[in-house]
Amino acid sequence: MSLIIVQPDDGIRPVVTAIQKAKKSIDIGIFRLDRGDVAKALRAATTRGVLVRTLIAHTNHGGEKRLRKLEQDLLKTGAAVRRTDDDLHRYHNKIMIVDRSTLYVLGFNYTAQDIDKSRSFGVVTKKRELVQEALKLFEADSLRQPYTTGPKPFVVSPENARERLGALLKSARKELFVYDPKLTDPKMIKILQERTAAGVEVRILGKLGKRGSGLKAERFPGKRLHVRAIIVDGKRAFVGSQSLRKLELDGRREVGVVVKDRKLVGRIAEVFASDWAETEQGRKDLKKDLKRERKAAKRQVRKKR
Repeated sequence: MSLIIVQPDDGIRPVVTAIQKAKKSIDIGIFRLDRGDVAKALRAATTRGVLVRTLIAHTNHGGEKRLRKLEQDLLKTGAAVRRTDDDLHRYHNKIMIVDRSTLYVLGFNYTAQDIDKSRSFGVVTKKRELVQEALKLFEADSLRQPYTTGPKPFVVSPENARERLGALLKSARKELFVYDPKLTDPKMIKILQERTAAGVEVRILGKLGKRGSGLKAERFPGKRLHVRAIIVDGKRAFVGSQSLRKLELDGRREVGVVVKDRKLVGRIAEVFASDWAETEQGRKDLKKDLKRERKAAKRQVRKKR
């Protein structure tokens, strides 16, 4: 069974609660942190004997000063802190494994901006193969060792993201909805164009590259878009930290998961539909749908006569 976290609706509570309920261990990758409640929960966890291991990036946009502050803040909680290798452009994934049994794959950082002011998602799963694979990746990155890919639903950049996300897009037969702040990879755009030509309804919320002619792309109507998600035919969904752009597919450590849980996929699709309805194209689509419904209703009346 999997669960979905929707931001800004759900806030930080699901993450803090998970930390508070941890009994033995917490393994957590942190790219940015300015939430005192998360730090407080980690500190309380270490105090009650929970082994907390954190993994931070070797570099980020804020530079060395910000990273060293993050490192010192985490050390004050009593957590063990390790830095990633410097072989990739950036380590940007956001995963948390609690008690080696529950995996959190998040699209948001532990910051007020990401949680309170941005559309984002997180997936919570107890599926053993995904939990074990996340632990394997965490260990590899913590020890600066090579990582070899595992189950298909576990999407890791740069190792398998291009292949697996490309295959996911190609599998669409009816509908393909995409949240992406920077969808600019030419090969991914080409796949979307091919799906459109095949009659698939493709809708994109976010920024689309210049080569995206023929695709429906609308600016996110809310405050800020910070999620990377794909919904395929209402049956499968991807949630992760990697956009469909070359750097995040091929040059950075990013992590996501593909899920089939109908309730979870339905919730993401519901949020997408709500966001899309507030765009200019969404309002046009709504008018077209209403016209179709009226025509269908009139035909039914004629048949009854």
